[in-house]
Amino acid sequence: MYQITDWCRHFVQMQVTPGDLCIDATMGNGHDTELLCRLAGEHGKVLAFDIQEKALQNTKKRLQKAGVPDNYRLILDSHSHMIQYADAGSVSCILFNFGYLPGADHSTATQPETSLQAIRQGLSLLKKDGLMSLCIYSGGDTGFEERDTLLSFLKALDSRKYLVVLSSYYNRPNHPPIPVLVRKLL
Repeated sequence: MYQITDWCRHFVQMQVTPGDLCIDATMGNGHDTELLCRLAGEHGKVLAFDIQEKALQNTKKRLQKAGVPDNYRLILDSHSHMIQYADAGSVSCILFNFGYLPGADHSTATQPETSLQAIRQGLSLLKKDGLMSLCIYSGGDTGFEERDTLLSFLKALDSRKYLVVLSSYYNRPNHPPIPVLVRKLL
């Protein structure tokens, strides 16, 4: 089955070039961190955030096994604090996968307030023509409040400053994830 993360990674691969600064705002098991490390190359930098120690351990193992460049910093902190780690207008690409860490306790998941704060910060960190990729999961354990909060915010973004493209898995049942891309225009 074609996953939402595969669809979003397609656009990320077209965005990131060697030497770029990128952020994996929701590190999880490190799949996106690994991709960003490869794309940014030895002269680039990747900041990866998660609040769970297990995510950092899983990602560190994945990156060591994959043999990616040593161009990353794994940060045990909320994505809502990313502005403390990068300068405004310096980031080429930011990835979000909202919800919970696969294979972990579902009661620890992203929350509407901190996720919205992270997106706001991320938009200020993006450079002109920077890309933000959001995989928004809802239903079941993750609930609908975060989805509705994020979509409402994204819909209201100034269209002169941001291009927001929302897609959907139109023929999949049971609240499929929603992929969103945001391009910073100015």
